[in-house]
Amino acid sequence: MKISIGNDHAGPDYKKAIVQFLESKGHTVTNHGTDTFDSVDYPDFGHAVATDVTEGKADFGIVICGSGNGIAITANKHQGIRAALCWTKEISGLSRQHNDANVISIPARYTSIQQAVEMVDTFINTPFEGGRHATRVNKIACQ
Repeated sequence: MKISIGNDHAGPDYKKAIVQFLESKGHTVTNHGTDTFDSVDYPDFGHAVATDVTEGKADFGIVICGSGNGIAITANKHQGIRAALCWTKEISGLSRQHNDANVISIPARYTSIQQAVEMVDTFINTPFEGGRHATRVNKIACQ
């Protein structure tokens, strides 16, 4: 699986752990995030990840910032992106099952690194249920 990841200054440690986990499972990861704690602008990284997903360069995207909100809002500006802000693995799973989310947004200041890795694992391994959920998902995008 190909996965694109991006983060601001709140998430270098999270990204490192997630990338190590994903690569240990044989996934290919494209890194668009910062590797330092110096202040940067999260939209730069959210747009890069969303572009990878919309252009088919990545199967899924992972975005990380302090609250998870700003970078999720950024990613969701791209047509075809459904970025879900997740703070538990259960929500991560439901975002895939019911919403066919293709980008997970992680709030680094409100989850542990272990929780983040578990959420990513759940996210990439949970299939979309389709059915009644597909009808709803098809109504999300603006025409």
